[in-house]
Amino acid sequence: MKRSASANWQGTGKEGKGTVSSDSGVLKDTQYSFSSRFESGIGTNPEELIAAAHAGCFTMKLSFVISGAGLTPGNIDTKATVTFENGAIPGIHLDVTASVPGLDAAKFAEMAEDAKANCPISKLLNTNITMDAKLV
Repeated sequence: MKRSASANWQGTGKEGKGTVSSDSGVLKDTQYSFSSRFESGIGTNPEELIAAAHAGCFTMKLSFVISGAGLTPGNIDTKATVTFENGAIPGIHLDVTASVPGLDAAKFAEMAEDAKANCPISKLLNTNITMDAKLV
């Protein structure tokens, strides 16, 4: 399986503008710019897209880990926060809450750590990944 996305940029780094698109069509000429990346302009940015990919991947992996233990998650919510400083991404923080009938907090923490270490996006990223995981 292969997935693709593309980007187009026109102009200088600061005054230019760009678009990103994905083969699925979920992103179609979605704008990004200096202001959407470094300020609060309209559009997306690479760090936001990494956060979305990591949150989605981790959450699905956690569901697989829980299901593999014979339990069914009621709900899993994950917020991934990418820190971008001095031209680098020194870390990503995952805030996770889940409801899983029949699961205790200690086992949930273990499963969340497993998912954090083994989701494909976590494995891809060469950065510090921290997490707060809470069973509700």
